[in-house]
Amino acid sequence: MKGIKWVVEDSVEKEVWWPSEELKRRAWVNDPSIYEEADKDPVAFWEARAREGLEWFKSWDKAYEEDLPYYKWFIGGKINASYNAVDRHVKAGKGNKPAIIWVPEPPEEPSRVITYQQLKDEVCRFANVLKKLGVKKGDRVGIYLPLIPEVHIAILACTRIGAVHSVVFSAFSGESLRVRLEDAEAKVLITADGYYRRGKIVNLKANADEGIKDTKVEKIVVVKRAGNEVNMVEGRDFWWHELMKDAAPHCDPEPMDSEDMMFLLYTSGTTGRPKGVIHTTGGYLTQAYWTTRWVFDIHDDDIYWCTSDIGWITGHTYLCYGPLLNCATLILYEGSPDYPQIDRWWEIIEKYKVTIFYTAPTAIRMFVRAGDEWPKKHDLSTLRLLGTVGEPIDRETWLWYFNNIGGGRCPITDTWWQTETGGTLMMSLPGIGPFMPTVSGRPFPGTRNAIVDEEGNPSPQGGYLVLVPPMPPGMLRGLYKADDKYRETYWSRYPKRYYFTGDGARDVINEHAPHIKEKGKIKHFIRVTGRVDDVMKVAGHRLSTAELEDAFNRHPAVTETAVVPQPDPMKGEVPVAYVVLKSGYRGSEELSKELVEHISKTVGPIAKPKQIFFVDELPKTRSGKIMRRILKALLTKDKIGDTSTLVNPDVVENLKKIVGYPD
Repeated sequence: MKGIKWVVEDSVEKEVWWPSEELKRRAWVNDPSIYEEADKDPVAFWEARAREGLEWFKSWDKAYEEDLPYYKWFIGGKINASYNAVDRHVKAGKGNKPAIIWVPEPPEEPSRVITYQQLKDEVCRFANVLKKLGVKKGDRVGIYLPLIPEVHIAILACTRIGAVHSVVFSAFSGESLRVRLEDAEAKVLITADGYYRRGKIVNLKANADEGIKDTKVEKIVVVKRAGNEVNMVEGRDFWWHELMKDAAPHCDPEPMDSEDMMFLLYTSGTTGRPKGVIHTTGGYLTQAYWTTRWVFDIHDDDIYWCTSDIGWITGHTYLCYGPLLNCATLILYEGSPDYPQIDRWWEIIEKYKVTIFYTAPTAIRMFVRAGDEWPKKHDLSTLRLLGTVGEPIDRETWLWYFNNIGGGRCPITDTWWQTETGGTLMMSLPGIGPFMPTVSGRPFPGTRNAIVDEEGNPSPQGGYLVLVPPMPPGMLRGLYKADDKYRETYWSRYPKRYYFTGDGARDVINEHAPHIKEKGKIKHFIRVTGRVDDVMKVAGHRLSTAELEDAFNRHPAVTETAVVPQPDPMKGEVPVAYVVLKSGYRGSEELSKELVEHISKTVGPIAKPKQIFFVDELPKTRSGKIMRRILKALLTKDKIGDTSTLVNPDVVENLKKIVGYPD
């Protein structure tokens, strides 16, 4: 990889990197005409991809149909996710290839290498275990596991028998788990005794025990990971290793209809209760396969590492399904990026010769703060491609990542997508480019987006990012038991016309022509500016203000809360709460600490507010809506703007004093 030369414009404001000839030669896709060809007929494009990339038990009768806001892909086709992720590679003679290299957090503990043959056998065994526990096609199974190989085995075992998996982030509290298990009506939960985080054991089983209360969970399977003492209820709780001991290593894969639900993934929305995003089988697998292959340019000799937790959609698509569908070797690291020292990730890259590295800007900012000397201690020359995900990345962080981790030679593909889209929909492809700080790039071939105003008219200088039908195959098919919410959230703003992403964007093509336009024959080059609704991204994790407010309001001292995001150099955004207390309570440092702990236990540590302001009143419109725009402006010291719509405009002056807003 050394010696690759980049073409970069001399103007700092127009920094544009183009791939070298060597990168182009290696890349799966290197001809920009792919965009125009795919755009002429997106359905035909995806139909060709589905035939080429996956093995179907039965071909489809019709590739695509829509009656917005609903759509279907590969109608009548039969396929199985588990079979495509493991069996077909073993059949092709690649059973001895490493599928997963698991790295535990304790440095003294040895890593584990699991081949595709071993993965297939373990998946079949656990599929038979699930059957013995009474799990059938269509049943929901909760998975509450850390980053250990058993999480991949459990996920693939579910899809092998046609069960619907619902993975919950292992750092979420027992109560957050309960809400998701209750909504999904899961009958079995898979968890672990504990796992390591910064050298300490987290008792995951205790959280799981709390999480199943008042749910339909009948049985819990527990992986013995940390060896900590846990409560095991006879007849309800079973050790993974004991169940697996007598399970047969063969289980026929269930032929699934392309539109059968494959998994549920709960995401924060604009209501207090998390919403279950439905992803189906054939379309999701097609998009996962091809976006992984082209965006990360995965080849047979690559060692690929996505640092996401499995509890997020990034973990589902780019830590599990995508790389396994492509017969890749992936790194799975259990622990914290800064344990035992801040260079743990760089040590792993050096030791295992990682070639493709995909992480979040918030993590990169942590390393920027730690200093350049840490990556310099390690040989990172095996890296050839970098990626970012989760939030817009700022220029300084992009350049640090490019120079200090990529050595100035690795393209950075800045991916934009959502839980709802199933796979990344906007980026710069490695063999085509260009790569530019703060800019995601172009829609993935075969997908369409636009930037529009309130009326849906083109607004390239700045507006709402929308998706234009036909919808990509990996898109959500709805919200579980919440069809009205699905229509309202994604389709009410531009009915039967556009899918509303909730993000703002602008087209930077005019700002940087001819640096981009003439050389790359590019029509659109998009910068995503962030969320426009009441959802914040904390360290790459999507949290709704409503869910946090709901948690605050359940505390006995609180009567009303407004949570808004505040920009943060490390995490991207952090929650800040304005809290109105009940009569008889007074704001204090002690109560503030108590509320922070309450949020940590109720929602999870990731949701801890950076600051809590105790206020007498919140700014509201005459209809009773809290004006979060004003509360956010107070934090960022921006202009407050018009307050004429407030029923209580005088409250703003009081809030200015509390927050320290300059006059």
